[in-house]
Amino acid sequence: MASSSGTSSGSGSGSGSYTLLNSGSEEDLQQLMDERKRKRMISNRESARRSRMKKQKYLDDLMSQLSNLMKENNEILTSMSVTTQNYLNIEAENSILRAQVSELKQRFESLTKITSVLSYNGNDNGISNDQIIYESSLADALIQNESWNFMYHPIMTADIMQY
Repeated sequence: MASSSGTSSGSGSGSGSYTLLNSGSEEDLQQLMDERKRKRMISNRESARRSRMKKQKYLDDLMSQLSNLMKENNEILTSMSVTTQNYLNIEAENSILRAQVSELKQRFESLTKITSVLSYNGNDNGISNDQIIYESSLADALIQNESWNFMYHPIMTADIMQY
C-alpha cells in the first residue's frame, strides 16, 4: 500500500507539475485570445467608424444635391413666371393688332367703295347726271360713316401697352 501511496503521491506531484506547466500555457493561450479579441474589437470599432463616416458623407452629398435641385427648381419657376408674363403681354398686343387689322380692312373697303363711286365719269360710262348725283351722295354717306371716319376713331397703338 505504501508503494501505491508513494506512486500515488509521485503521480500526484507529477500531476501538479503538469497542471503548473499546463496553467502557464493556458494563461498564455488566454492572453493570446484576449489580445486577438482586443484587436478584433479595435478593428470592428474602426470599421464602424468608417461606416458612419461613409454614411454621413452620403447624407451630406444628398443634402447638397437637394439644395442644388431646390435652387434650380426656383430658377425654373422664376423663368416660367417671366415667360408667362411675356406671353400674356404679347398675346394682349397681338389682340390689339388684330383689332387694328380688322379696322384697317373696313376702312380700306370703305375707301375702295368711295374711289369707285368718285371715279365714274358720266360721259365715258354712259351714266346720267342723276346717277352721278346719287353716287356722290352715296360717297358722302360713306365718308360720314363712323366706322370709317378715323378723325373720330383713331387706331389704338401698341405703344399704350405697359410692360
